Amino acid sequence: MSLLSTIKSNPKLKKIVHWMIVTPGRATPRLWVRWFVTPFLHHRGKHSKVSFSARLDIFPFNKFSMGDHAVVESFSVINNGVGDIMIGHHTGIGLRNTLIGPVTLGNYVTLAQNITLSGLNHGFEDVTTPIRLQKVITKQITVCDEVWIGANSVITAGVTIGKHSVIGAGSVVTKDIPEYCVALGNPAKVIKKYNFETGNWDRV
Repeated sequence: MSLLSTIKSNPKLKKIVHWMIVTPGRATPRLWVRWFVTPFLHHRGKHSKVSFSARLDIFPFNKFSMGDHAVVESFSVINNGVGDIMIGHHTGIGLRNTLIGPVTLGNYVTLAQNITLSGLNHGFEDVTTPIRLQKVITKQITVCDEVWIGANSVITAGVTIGKHSVIGAGSVVTKDIPEYCVALGNPAKVIKKYNFETGNWDRV
């Protein structure tokens, strides 16, 4: 049995290890994890850059990687506490973005400012228990290659955005967006789709 399996199968041991890794009352790793574990455990591609003011809440028990030439701009927050975060090559995460896993970003993805991608939802069904104490639910967010997401947009859990699609500023994306489309609004709807026969972006 592996060390990880041993920890997971023993509730008391799991609780102790969790306390050692996670700052009590907060979804952030302890400083020793930031300094001595994360830099050696997770992959950072060549020439990838993370702004000094960005906050990487990266835990050792889920995956995190950045591709070559990927950039995380100032005041962004990335948290893999409840799911993996994978960032592709030449992908730019703009100012004040928030990524909560599970999130996968393809190559050459462009995120503008103040965007939230959260694969996390809180359970609320049990009215006798505070929502904060109920079990969290996660669903994978996938943003395919070459996507551009406009400022102040929200991408909700479980959504896939297809290759080379554009999400207009201020949109709330609650359903999958096909590839080569332009979508906007709350909830976001497809308004244009690329026509490979004519070479035009046709209105839908």
